[in-house]
Amino acid sequence: MAPTYSSQDTPGAGSQITVRVPGASYSIFIEAGLLRRSGEILRERVAGRKLFVLSDNTVWKLWGNKLLEGLRPLEPQVIRIPSGEQHKRLATVEKICEQLAAAGAERSSVLLAFGGGVIGDIGGFVASIYLRGISYVQIPTTLLAQVDSSIGGKTGTNLAIGKNLVGTFYQPRLVLSDPAVLRTLPERELRAGLFEAVKCAVIGDPDLFEFLMVARRSVLGGNPAALEHVIRACASLKGRVVSQDEREGDLRRILNFGHTLGHAIEAATDYRRFLHGEAVAWGILAATRLAVRQKLLAPSEGERIAALVVAYGPVPSLGTLRTAALAPHLSVDKKVRDGQVHFVLPRKVGEVVITSGIGVPQALEAMAEVMRLDPFRASASKTLPKSRTNARKSPPAKPKGDGAKKTRSRAAQP
Repeated sequence: MAPTYSSQDTPGAGSQITVRVPGASYSIFIEAGLLRRSGEILRERVAGRKLFVLSDNTVWKLWGNKLLEGLRPLEPQVIRIPSGEQHKRLATVEKICEQLAAAGAERSSVLLAFGGGVIGDIGGFVASIYLRGISYVQIPTTLLAQVDSSIGGKTGTNLAIGKNLVGTFYQPRLVLSDPAVLRTLPERELRAGLFEAVKCAVIGDPDLFEFLMVARRSVLGGNPAALEHVIRACASLKGRVVSQDEREGDLRRILNFGHTLGHAIEAATDYRRFLHGEAVAWGILAATRLAVRQKLLAPSEGERIAALVVAYGPVPSLGTLRTAALAPHLSVDKKVRDGQVHFVLPRKVGEVVITSGIGVPQALEAMAEVMRLDPFRASASKTLPKSRTNARKSPPAKPKGDGAKKTRSRAAQP
């Protein structure tokens, strides 16, 4: 039986979370105000090395000066790219590498990936291939990146046919997560990140599931303590999974819950209609429905999971998207093995199973059912928060207060 995970393993507030993989070990720091201390933390680790920062225009405008102040006396060279998932392409990677070369980056240089999931993925990929590998540090600025994408060393870019199809496994030297930067995050981006937290709760942390249910107002309201609790719980779970399966040979695949259909939705809509977390939300609903249809999950438990997802909506409607449009993208999904798509399905809150005995038509039927039910319809009267990354709020002057093979994951032991 595969190793299991529990919220009881979550470190206490203020502690570091350590990820240990073959040949590497690194810490995840989670602390409000960490940006101010970035230079203090990095100084010894990058002493004598050329330092570069990769960011996007939106994040840099809001937080660039704060990072530079925190890095003093270190003086990094800054590379900026346009904001948005549509720029997560090989052409962007080439431009970044050209700029590194022109600036004299060496194999001993260090790259700081300062931004959301796109910057983290591209930055890690560039670091893994430039001069056949330079060191990099993740400084995530979105909730989605802090709870998920900055941890675990998955790097990559998109192709037109699918998401993250070109990439590497390449671990950062350090992850610095400052929840304070989330103050400028648009509401829609915050919700998108919380769907990744819901994923973590379903696959291995029933305590986090309950917390997300009872503390919904505090979480959506941006309460610093509530958000830090969510970030720490998710980072702890993912750190443990990655420590036991760095390259997604088996167990790490549980982290793809909701992503198989979610990635297909993103690709089928040209990465423009949905934020990543929103597509994952639809994917979670479809995977949950599929589990009920396969009699792996009790209907009542499925209703609990769906209720939590909907509670953190609204998200954009799937509109006129046809399920048939998802099929080509499912066939090239990274989780395809021996020609079969593997799905991560819940058995109950805190336990999932990976199965390959389900055909694409069955998955699309579950997706179609979710589309007919339209579970977010109850939220339709709400105004959907703006999705454009340039809608990110300016930081306030002062911080606010206050089946072939099955692999199981249950809530437990390290």
